[in-house]
Amino acid sequence: MINIYKKDYKKYAEQTAAKSNVFVCCIKAFLIGGLICLFAQWLFNMFTSKNMSEEDAKLMVSTTLIFLTALTTGLGWFDKLAKHAGGGTLVPITGFANSIASAAIDSKNEGWILGLGAKIFTIAGPVILYGTLASVIYGLVLYFLKLTGVDTGT
Repeated sequence: MINIYKKDYKKYAEQTAAKSNVFVCCIKAFLIGGLICLFAQWLFNMFTSKNMSEEDAKLMVSTTLIFLTALTTGLGWFDKLAKHAGGGTLVPITGFANSIASAAIDSKNEGWILGLGAKIFTIAGPVILYGTLASVIYGLVLYFLKLTGVDTGT
């Protein structure tokens, strides 16, 4: 009986799911992702042209992209763009900022502690955890390689 239900559901899902043109979706993702990166490069050029150091300009670009992504997520615009751009909006910093802002928006009605505080990193939490863990492991590998006299290029 369960297998019949799964087969029926699969058939129903295939009939009702919208078919997408993979080639067109890839082109849209490439173009939108490229435009986001182009905008980031424009910001970087603008900040460095104002006699800002490259390190400070990189920080300002990241901060600006995070702010604009959180703002457009809150206004509901980012999801509309992502609907058309697909993976193109997942350029690392904008996708990360969107995941945190979306979780915050979805859980705000549950209160500051049990809602926002508990659920803001629901999606981004694993990224933070495993990113931090990977960087610690990488640092330890470099440390031990330096102890053995291997040139790591750092």
